[in-house]
Parts: sequence; C-alpha cells; structure tokens
Amino acid sequence: MGVGTSRRIPGGRGRGRRHKPMAEINVTPFVDVMLVLLIIFMVAAPLLTVGVPLQLPRTAAEAVTSEPEEPLSLSIPATGPLVLMTSEVAEDQLIPTLRAVAAERQSGRIYLRADGAIPYARVMQVMGALNAAGFHDIVLVTDTGGPRMDG
Repeated sequence: MGVGTSRRIPGGRGRGRRHKPMAEINVTPFVDVMLVLLIIFMVAAPLLTVGVPLQLPRTAAEAVTSEPEEPLSLSIPATGPLVLMTSEVAEDQLIPTLRAVAAERQSGRIYLRADGAIPYARVMQVMGALNAAGFHDIVLVTDTGGPRMDG
C-alpha cells in the first residue's frame, strides 16, 4: 500500500500546509483480480471442450421460401436405397447422378429429407459426401408442428 508523506512547514499552524498528491500506483488489487480470473479460466477451460451426449428433439421450423423450379430433393429412408427426387439411386452412383441433374438446373440447392428413425451419423455421412462433392447449399427438411422453444 502506498502512503504519501507530507512536509510540515514550520510556524504555519495549518495555513501553509500542502499535501502533495500520491503518485504511486497500487497494483495489489489488480494482481488479485487477475489471479482470480486466471483460476476461473483454468477451471472452466476443460469443461468447455467436453461434449454432452444429446438426443436431439424435433423442432418447429418455418418453411423455406419456394423456388421457381421443382426443388432437388434427396431422401434417406429408414430401409432401402437413397431416393433422388422420385427414383432410387445406389450410394456409389449418388454423386455422379446429382452432378448430372444439377448441371441442368438453375439452383444448386438440395433439400435433404431423412427418416426420423435413422441414426444421426447416417445423415451426417450423406451430408459430408454432398459437401465433399461441392454441394454446399443443403436444406434439411422437417415436418411442421414440432414443439417451440418459447422463453
């Protein structure tokens, strides 16, 4: 703690007293606050990297604006092969077929529909394959009427 000293002028009885301002910075509270913040971040940082296993719920979503042409949709049924628009497609033929169809279209958007009973990993595998093939505008299609998260 910094304490300033004052000089007493002899014979002044209080009139000529001058206190000089303290020109020292007290860094002790600053160091205390920084140490507390350091401890908080050291404790909290490992907790931020841990994933939490979740069962994702159905959500209510607004409809995407319609396009002038029929949307290009890819469906992942619970059983059976993938369905592009209305025709079944083998997985090894999905990307070449999509490229051929997308070349004739104005929009590169793909509507991905997946059965709720299939694992999340399966949907991500298909989305990853689409992304790797250059299809980046992917819209996930859901049914309306799910629960809302109103606060």
